[in-house]
Amino acid sequence: MNIQQMMKQAQQMQEHLQKQMTELRVEGNAGGGMVTVVVNGAKQIQSLKIDPEVVSKDDVEMLQDLIVAAINDAQRKADEEMSQKMGGMMGGLKIPGL
Repeated sequence: MNIQQMMKQAQQMQEHLQKQMTELRVEGNAGGGMVTVVVNGAKQIQSLKIDPEVVSKDDVEMLQDLIVAAINDAQRKADEEMSQKMGGMMGGLKIPGL
């Protein structure tokens, strides 16, 4: 296999991975489902749902904390999912930093 073939194969794998990242949907939540966030594999927020019962002008800080926790949960799950997908693509090859 020559270097051009390897580069082309690497580019195809990268394009496939980018497509998977944008198609992947992962849900994170906080407060027992009071706040739910859906992100894609690129960790872009796709949707945010807030249970009306948690909305109170007297406790805005709690709502803010729940939103942040739900986003962090969704992003962590997206990282795990993409790591699993990449592990399958790489045949179990461990790459530092991924």
